[in-house]
Amino acid sequence: MSTDLIRIGEKARKEPELVFTSLYHHVTDVDNLRACYDALPEDRAVGVDGVTKGEYGANLEENLQRLSGRLKRGGYRPQPKRRSYIPKPGSEKGRPLGISCFEDKIVELAVKRVLEPIYEAVFEDSSHGYRPERNPHTCLEVLGETIQQRRVSHVVEADIRSFFDGVNHGWMETFLQHRIGDPRIIELIWRMLKGGILEDGLVRATEEGTPQGSILSPLLSNIYLHYVLDLWFSHRVCKQSRGEAYYFRFADDFLACFQYRDDAEAFLKQLSERVTGFGLELAMEKTRCIEFGRFARQSARKRGEKPKEFTFLGFTHYCGRTKFGYFKVKRRTSRKKFGQSLHKFGTWARRARHVLRKGEMLRQARVRVLGHLNYYAITDNAELCNKYVFYATRLLFKWLNRKSQRRAYTWAEFNHALAAVGWPTPRIRKDLNSCRRAEAC
Repeated sequence: MSTDLIRIGEKARKEPELVFTSLYHHVTDVDNLRACYDALPEDRAVGVDGVTKGEYGANLEENLQRLSGRLKRGGYRPQPKRRSYIPKPGSEKGRPLGISCFEDKIVELAVKRVLEPIYEAVFEDSSHGYRPERNPHTCLEVLGETIQQRRVSHVVEADIRSFFDGVNHGWMETFLQHRIGDPRIIELIWRMLKGGILEDGLVRATEEGTPQGSILSPLLSNIYLHYVLDLWFSHRVCKQSRGEAYYFRFADDFLACFQYRDDAEAFLKQLSERVTGFGLELAMEKTRCIEFGRFARQSARKRGEKPKEFTFLGFTHYCGRTKFGYFKVKRRTSRKKFGQSLHKFGTWARRARHVLRKGEMLRQARVRVLGHLNYYAITDNAELCNKYVFYATRLLFKWLNRKSQRRAYTWAEFNHALAAVGWPTPRIRKDLNSCRRAEAC
């Protein structure tokens, strides 16, 4: 990050009410555009013009000078985003993505580099998604510590239906103007939001939403929900609650924890009205209030029931105990995510056997299993990680031996091949116990 952008962040922290009126020259700066070009990966999908990073960089300086000139005189127009779909459970078409052209990606990243220091200074600690030095594991860790150490007895799960498609552009502009007083920045973002989507040969205007797949989209979604949910919870819900109240959000996934049930039910009632007022909609079938905490197991047993569980960020959270008998929040891979991941691995192996040699197939399978473990191999989830590696190994053995009519491996030969590629072992890769980590250091 350049010195000027660092200074913007420092000023934003010192003056949280300051409105920045002169930012556009940072976006148009050729050095900043060049840094954005260098930061973009080469192996990403191309936009509607089909231009890759290598093709754009063949005449880089001239292209950047022309881009800077168009930005300065207001002649820059983002091209429509190319519609693409990735698999999504429960959807025939899949999850829609908007793929920007490479030059548009440079501009998106330039705007993000300018805005991010300003908003990082004011974002709430409850927000964890798509922020520097924050990730799903940090969110899970803070959530677990809060439920274990604070007076939490009820949890509200909530889900916003198709959030990225429902972002209201008018409200988005209003929220940006709280901190951004440079109209050229607002106009540039407005053009990006209104750039349109190319699908099936037709360009469709975008009247609302911020497309997933855009570099700027995660930051814009954080800004939108910062004003819609984060500030509302910390400044109003917490103050109106009779007991303790806590809130956690990762992108558009969020939940709230309360000491008293009436506070939780009041929040749930107000939540629907709150999001509806900003053009969003709650998925009521995924929204509920449950009893969860140190007394939940005891209360459930009195009613002859099992204690409730909730799912957040791909993990099912349940009431457990330490080896000394104390209450502890434990997590395991959700049944839905476990099945999806194995199904995806099996589908890949079935198709890869036709196009990859055995050695390359083993190496790519290792990367896929390692990616699963890097996310799900956390404290208390060893059992399901063991199961995942067990089933994934057998799926790989099955499809490797169907590359031809002749068996490729015996089990002894297969195990030797796995050892040769460094097949992952299902050990815990992320310890969510901060005290234990401190002792290890």
